Amino acid sequence: MLGAELHPIALTDIRAILLDIEGTTTPLAFVQQVLFPYARARTRDFLRQHRDDPAIAQLRVERAAETGAGAPAWDATRDLDSAEAYVYWLMDRDRKSTGLKALQGRIWEAGYRAGELKGKGEIYPDVRPAMARWHQQGKTIAIFSSGSVQAQRNLFASTTAGDLSPLLSGYFDTTTGPKREAASYRKIAAALGVAPSAVLFVSDVAAELDAARAAGMRTALCVRGSDDSPTDHPRVHSFDELA
Repeated sequence: MLGAELHPIALTDIRAILLDIEGTTTPLAFVQQVLFPYARARTRDFLRQHRDDPAIAQLRVERAAETGAGAPAWDATRDLDSAEAYVYWLMDRDRKSTGLKALQGRIWEAGYRAGELKGKGEIYPDVRPAMARWHQQGKTIAIFSSGSVQAQRNLFASTTAGDLSPLLSGYFDTTTGPKREAASYRKIAAALGVAPSAVLFVSDVAAELDAARAAGMRTALCVRGSDDSPTDHPRVHSFDELA
């Protein structure tokens, strides 16, 4: 029974709630069918209009350390062309590259400023009421996503349910560390000023939850839809169930 699975994650002992984005607060379809194509279509122009953007230097460093087969070569005499080719290669593989995510975040920020993405940040209907409830209860709410902190801020400041940024106290991305390593979650708990045992991490990816639990956090697997895959993490289908 779903209800029975919820008992271990009663929020009375939880001081901070850490949330994933894709598949947890926000439909995968919005990210994959709206945000990603938007950034891809504007990558070339953005790189040429922002030749000194630090994301380019980050991408150069990442390419030098790249071990994936078939990655395009980087020609130091053609930095922008090389960066563009590598970005598309990373996008095609949905790689969680810090340089790529920083670049996408800057492109999306320009889109929000231009009004092309404003108010379009899709979230599930249960997200805002739950955040408001937790905030009223004095709980700290933070985000941990592979998308850049900048992209996270823009998304939650301009959602289909309005500006959620007043409800959020922290944003973390891969500059903190990989989402599948326990050390990342220890750093986040320290940054939030709470013990890992007082943090609940909610994600749709079991491997991320494994890492959070190894760091001492409580966990909940967010299942938006039907998924009966075996897991030892408590499941929730809606934030309404985290009461």
